[in-house]
Amino acid sequence: MIKEYQTVREIFGPIVYVEGVENAGYGETVEIILPDGTKKKGQVLETRKGLAAVQIFGNTEGLDTQETRIRFTGDTLRLGVSEDMLGRVFNGSGDPIDKGSPIISKEKSDINGSALNPVARDEPKEFIQTGISTIDTMNTLVRGQKLPIFSGSGLPHNEIAVQIARQATVLGKEEAFTVVFGAMGITHSEASFFMQNFEKTGALERAVLFLNLANDPSIERLITPRLALTTAEYLAFEKDYQVLVILTDMTNYCDSLREIAAARQEVPGRRGYPGYMYTDLANIYERAGRVRGKKGSITQLPILAMPDDDITHPIPDLTGYITEGQIVLSRDLYRKNIYPCIDVLPSLSRLMNAGIGKGKTREDHAGISSQLYASYAEGRDLRNLVAVVGEEALTERDKKFLKFADLFEKRFVTQERMENRGIEESLDLGWELASLLPEEELKRVKPEHQEKYGKKFRGSDPEKNVVEHEERQAAKQEARPP
Repeated sequence: MIKEYQTVREIFGPIVYVEGVENAGYGETVEIILPDGTKKKGQVLETRKGLAAVQIFGNTEGLDTQETRIRFTGDTLRLGVSEDMLGRVFNGSGDPIDKGSPIISKEKSDINGSALNPVARDEPKEFIQTGISTIDTMNTLVRGQKLPIFSGSGLPHNEIAVQIARQATVLGKEEAFTVVFGAMGITHSEASFFMQNFEKTGALERAVLFLNLANDPSIERLITPRLALTTAEYLAFEKDYQVLVILTDMTNYCDSLREIAAARQEVPGRRGYPGYMYTDLANIYERAGRVRGKKGSITQLPILAMPDDDITHPIPDLTGYITEGQIVLSRDLYRKNIYPCIDVLPSLSRLMNAGIGKGKTREDHAGISSQLYASYAEGRDLRNLVAVVGEEALTERDKKFLKFADLFEKRFVTQERMENRGIEESLDLGWELASLLPEEELKRVKPEHQEKYGKKFRGSDPEKNVVEHEERQAAKQEARPP
């Protein structure tokens, strides 16, 4: 039931306080009618004792406390969902911005969905191939998982996000796979980058994009991920799609949450963020997963830029508590011109073991992954030792581990932005690098797997292979048209 009031008590930044309101609900949509007849949209953020705090979508220019009318619709924000959304681009309010026709839908879903019921959840266990070796081999993404990427200012998380969106697929099954991409607080150049890359590579045909720009209202940044997840839930649980949801940048989302909390004059928590930020993030992340009896699934890959590269900052800290691991980008690797600059040592996928092995990836996956991790960690430690005592003080064994760490970064971690490696190729590449080490040092792989998969690389020269690979990539780069 629509109710209209002309009792604005106060306008504080983007928040309008309305008196004498009866039975207004949290999240209820509001229409604001300015004295000149202009209409704006809004949403109820808080109600108490007849006073409602309404967040305006946009600026508050033209509002006053005398003639402004507030119309409460009695309904929450809803999104018209349809399979026709595939291949389309929307703004942070859910309106098309790709010059296409409006979406005509019989169904309108409340964007304020709830977390999946733990009792109804099914176990995530199917492997999702991203085509990136450091993720597929070392930090495997599993269908129904939520695995964030922890980045930093200036690091290529947008390029990695686009590459994953373009290459991600479920292996071994003929199932409809799609990507829902939600970007918050991005610049016009970043928006152009996403749209051009999706269109140029053909990935847009199986994707839905929601783009909220930096000059759009802050409240839209809180809506954008919910629009993306509402779309994903429809495609996954109504139309049986396997959906990968990529959300970037969750730091912009949390900053908007802090901005609105300050406008409401709330008592701040850690570093000025509201105390309920953990609950708010959980409401977003926990909408990922698999449901018993449903063929579809939602896998989440949120991306956040850590302020000052601080992994203990409240945003990555709280995200780490809610999600099932993290993929960490390294500024040191980025300075070495290594792409994608994923540091496998602090990275972790807690559901990895559920999605790998015989019948899913390959029987040797767990062993060779563990061996690569241990060998690279030892090589990194030896780098610190070399800085103190010099390489001449190392044993022959230590020198091999030191060389392994260098080759691991140059050959295994490094990929072209358009390079899509299959899981078999990544695992074989791991065995090729492991052949640099003495056989007695390969303690984390089973002897039968070493015989079956590693034997053919014994006697090979990984260092020579790296040089040849770099020469082939350089030749391809020169052959590409400008």
